[in-house]
Amino acid sequence: MPSREMLAGRSPQQQRTAERTTQQSKRATSDRPEDQVRLRVFRYDPGVEDKREPRFDEFVVPFEQGMTVLDALIHARDTFDPSLTFRHSCRQAICGSDAFFINGRQRLGCRTQIEGLSEPIQVEPLPHQDVIKDLVVEMEHFYDQMKAVNPYFQTEQKPDDALEEQRQRPENREKIKMSTRCIWCGACTSSCNIASGGNYLGPAAINTSYRFLMDEREGEEIKQQRLETMEEEQGVWRCQTQFSCTEVCPKDIPLTQHIQELKREGVKQSLKFW
Repeated sequence: MPSREMLAGRSPQQQRTAERTTQQSKRATSDRPEDQVRLRVFRYDPGVEDKREPRFDEFVVPFEQGMTVLDALIHARDTFDPSLTFRHSCRQAICGSDAFFINGRQRLGCRTQIEGLSEPIQVEPLPHQDVIKDLVVEMEHFYDQMKAVNPYFQTEQKPDDALEEQRQRPENREKIKMSTRCIWCGACTSSCNIASGGNYLGPAAINTSYRFLMDEREGEEIKQQRLETMEEEQGVWRCQTQFSCTEVCPKDIPLTQHIQELKREGVKQSLKFW
């Protein structure tokens, strides 16, 4: 399946340049009436012959205070075009299913307020992902990356009493607190040029590994295995510290910081060996 960039016939660099130019033009010409909002939505349907050519459709929807981009998309779909396709679920920034490329930036549709955005509001599928239809992208590669780091808790010592909880010091909980907020939306990985089209684990998977590796309750053997995975060719050392993942994370996770901490852990492990 083609990515959004391939469908547009542009290189990633050309795409970013065009997006910046478009956004500058939108800011200069925005003249939305207060009671309506204009959407410019990416459309592509390989299953319908006359819709295989990518295009943008414009929708004008009623504006209400507090309206989100997801609200506007749902109105456009339910009122004007039921074939408009996109993912959404909880509408509370928890499920992570409605990550889109909105006005040149990875964002959650349910969390992005219409007010303050330049118009027409351009909504596209996540970059660097294969497009299935309209705003829906293939996420299997992303999920494979997450599964590769064993995203679940593994311990070696359990309390003697089956009803006793496994205790964690408050300071250790504070250390990993932000890393636990990941909702698997894929926005950070989409923003990472290194993660596009390669085997690099990507910021989301590395953050997940950080969450368990830094948990004091995790077993020592599995911690060592996690650290070895991070030290492999497609692990933390592929990160070029661009901060793009941190900038777009809808849950404000300091992803770049976590990646750097894992690099330091790897160096300390090497020093111990010598």
